[in-house]
Amino acid sequence: MKAHLTRRYLFSASHRLHSDTMPDDWNRATYGKCNNPHGHGHNYQLEVTVSGPVDAGTGMVCNLVDLDSFVHEEILDRFGHENLNTLPEFQQQVPTTENLCIRIYEILQRGFRPAHLEKVRIEETMMNSFAYAGGAEIRD
Repeated sequence: MKAHLTRRYLFSASHRLHSDTMPDDWNRATYGKCNNPHGHGHNYQLEVTVSGPVDAGTGMVCNLVDLDSFVHEEILDRFGHENLNTLPEFQQQVPTTENLCIRIYEILQRGFRPAHLEKVRIEETMMNSFAYAGGAEIRD
């Protein structure tokens, strides 16, 4: 039997949505208040969904300590309390919710092996969230 497990994590980070290849008026029209030259912060909610068979001995899809440790070390410690614009992964990319979600998915896909990664979802605000599953956006 295949089961799914979703864990939620919280972290805070700041960003400025701005493309250096586009004119200032385009950036203001496209990104609105998120184009503030001083940036602004968000309290992100990150959901990680993994799947696999339920282990008969533990009754779990994977050891939650393993998942929590990986997420804390590889994602929360990396992105939490940071200006996303200053991180190497966003030097050539605007740190939108979509791009952040895809980047986090890639980190989990490459490094977390105890269970199958199904999807990653990030909620930036109540009105702005994105879910991704290996090449495809998922509509909530």
